[in-house]
Amino acid sequence: MAAGAPCGYFHEMLLHLRIYGRVQGVGFRHYLTRAARQLGLYGWVRNRSDGSVEAVACGSEEAVQQLLAWSQRGPSAAFVERVESQPWEGETPKADFVQRSTI
Repeated sequence: MAAGAPCGYFHEMLLHLRIYGRVQGVGFRHYLTRAARQLGLYGWVRNRSDGSVEAVACGSEEAVQQLLAWSQRGPSAAFVERVESQPWEGETPKADFVQRSTI
């Protein structure tokens, strides 16, 4: 992906993830953010008040699939019960991969 190019500019994938299990208080958002940045993805991640983690990732299909596979494992302190993924219909991430506030 070209630096500064909005998601959708190239042949990219835009995916919404919800991760359930022991995924809060274990560094999940930090490690997901680091992995996404290493893969060159745009998007965001946040905790949800129901105990899940939510993320949106945009980038090459290969990179998004790698992040999806990583989210099914998580960091060593996490226990991932399940990951739900679907195409994202909301606002398209414009740049970087950031942590958002809990909702």
